[in-house]
Amino acid sequence: MAARKLFRDYLAKRVSSSSIGGGARRYCSSSSSSASSSAAASESYPRIPHFSKRGRLLTGATIGLVIAGGAYVSTVDEATFCGWLFSATKLVNPLFALLDAEFAHTLAVSAAARGWVPREKRPDPSNLGLEVWGRKFSNPVGLAAGFDKNAEAVEGLLGMGFGFVEVGSVTPVPQEGNPKPRIFRLRKEGAIINRCGFNSEGIVVVAKRLGAQHGKRKLDETSSTSPVSGDDVKHGGKAGPGILGVNLGKNKTSEDAAADYVQGVHTLSQYADYLVINVSSPNTPGLRMLQGRKQLKDLVKKVQAARDEMQWAEDGSPPLLVKIAPDLSKEDLEDIAAVALALRLDGLIISNTTISRPDPVKQNPVSEEAGGLSGKPLFNLSTNILREMYILTRGKIPLIGCGGISSGEDAYKKIRAGATLVQLYTGFAYVGPALIPKIKAELSKCLQRDDFKNILEVAGTDCILCLQVFLHPAS
Repeated sequence: MAARKLFRDYLAKRVSSSSIGGGARRYCSSSSSSASSSAAASESYPRIPHFSKRGRLLTGATIGLVIAGGAYVSTVDEATFCGWLFSATKLVNPLFALLDAEFAHTLAVSAAARGWVPREKRPDPSNLGLEVWGRKFSNPVGLAAGFDKNAEAVEGLLGMGFGFVEVGSVTPVPQEGNPKPRIFRLRKEGAIINRCGFNSEGIVVVAKRLGAQHGKRKLDETSSTSPVSGDDVKHGGKAGPGILGVNLGKNKTSEDAAADYVQGVHTLSQYADYLVINVSSPNTPGLRMLQGRKQLKDLVKKVQAARDEMQWAEDGSPPLLVKIAPDLSKEDLEDIAAVALALRLDGLIISNTTISRPDPVKQNPVSEEAGGLSGKPLFNLSTNILREMYILTRGKIPLIGCGGISSGEDAYKKIRAGATLVQLYTGFAYVGPALIPKIKAELSKCLQRDDFKNILEVAGTDCILCLQVFLHPAS
């Protein structure tokens, strides 16, 4: 059945593209006599990337192999078919590398929004499940903010097997962000530089999408024939099988940052399983200044008050986290840790992109582009900051490790350094959906190898000695 559906979708797209192409040829023929109308047409119609005949044949052959393979594997059990679908994306994903980086990103979000991505039907390894903030995660591997900025593809992304997905950053008023081009690949280094600048459709549009998703989730729960026991922690969250985070940002021209974040809380918190205050993007002028001790304390107090004054159901208000930069001094980290402990912040995300250019990125001419660097070169820097923050917060605050994860071993190192949960972005952009089950399987094997029963047993194990010295310096 699944293979037949793939084939029908493929035919439909082929027919659609043929119709569009035919229309374009007729238009070009009829307008060739007029240079002015041709110029007008070029402004009215978006430019479509040109692909050679060889490229079209390669793409068609790839799709044909995918469909043929699907027809064969669909005759076996569902788990095998599911695994084949994820593996098949390895054939398709390299085609995205031929496209402009931002166009490829837009296309990927659109595919996930339409359900043109594999859906995970296999259960996660049991040793990856954990509970944080009273919410049950089937696995600790999440998708970082920045991929689905406008909550277009929540259901498709959660369906791929992420334990949680974070949308945003969302700004109160729609804004286009910085001029294009603004996303640059450093393929050899497994990195990306971006200076998007909080391009967002705004909280009203995002609220409508999340509201529809939330309503669908509630309807599914109401129509379910197998009610959850009162003693059990509900699996998943407000948007579906996984947990949904909403990352809040401020508008570039806003003079009152706190008011922007408060507006985001009032409008979007009812749909979020957790909220994030993003004060660490390097692409919005002045934003990182909000990480200072006084500024951060005043901001968090106002946002917490806005959240707490709202009425909440039995599951309570969403946890509030702050996302910090990796380019912070020891004093900066100490200030943030002091604020987090004093105000009982629910968590920290460590970290955002870096404005530094670690080796070997410096040798790449693209490194001269302004913006935040993400991917493999960020791993060591962000992991060191994560370890430091775990010690400074005395292991009392859940930390999400983000930056440079491209394998289960990378995720494991983040968790050993103090993370309770981890997030992907650049690795996922390069490898595609096949990376998700790969990381989960590798991470599960890491726990088994070192005789850990679950994630919570692992978190911070590399920091135990340093934490003891920090807490008891005289001993």
